[in-house]
Amino acid sequence: MSTDKKITKVGGSDKPNTTNSDYTFVPSAENKSQANQFRMFAVLLWLGAIVAQVFAIRLFLQAVNTGESPVNVWVIGLIVLDLILVFAGSILWKKSNRLDPPSEKNKFLFYMQNQLGVIMAFVAFLPLIIFILTNKKVDGKSKAILGSIAGVALLIAGIGGFESNMASVEKYTEQTKQVEDLNGGKNYVYWTKFGKSYHLYEDCSYINGKNTDEIFQGTVANAFEAKNITDLCDRCENRAIKAKEEIVQPVTDGTIADPFVSDSLQ
Repeated sequence: MSTDKKITKVGGSDKPNTTNSDYTFVPSAENKSQANQFRMFAVLLWLGAIVAQVFAIRLFLQAVNTGESPVNVWVIGLIVLDLILVFAGSILWKKSNRLDPPSEKNKFLFYMQNQLGVIMAFVAFLPLIIFILTNKKVDGKSKAILGSIAGVALLIAGIGGFESNMASVEKYTEQTKQVEDLNGGKNYVYWTKFGKSYHLYEDCSYINGKNTDEIFQGTVANAFEAKNITDLCDRCENRAIKAKEEIVQPVTDGTIADPFVSDSLQ
């Protein structure tokens, strides 16, 4: 069976067969290069966020020391700029990890690399919040206003940097092997723009609804890179398992005659 939906192929050619038990996922040279670029830009954005925080602290202290209100457009504007830079850096960092995932062998480094966006959110806002709340020259109202703004910015940046579906070499390897085992040795799956699972069959009813205009096809890694999808459709999995059983069944149902028995009856 096939689908009448538009099929868009993502990525390059299919990866080599990975049914070999020694197979370990290795990102392509192109993906690794792109991941390094994303990481470089993320670091630059985070450095910019730290600079924005330093200027916000300086303007805050300057206003306090001159007897002016620290709640001004410049301090608030720098806090917003800080948030934008941290958030954008975290998005790029998470994309880089999907292109070139870390290994789970060292748990500390694995979690650090995946959750670095959260750490940078604290680095970019916590010192500012401490300066605001601990300065004895600032009145309670100003502390409440600026502290709340910086606190909300920290929360948004932390949520933006948090990675709930952490990429890893081991996860890519395991799921690629699972798909190839169910898919006749082929490493390709299907997904949609708003879907949360990838599929083994392009005609799966879950991705052939009236609201679906386009179906994407690519490897397991492509699905993770494009949509952060690592969940295999249960319906497709059960269908593939049933198809494999039907192939094996004729060999085990006793319909093949024993040649030695046949010869003895002649």
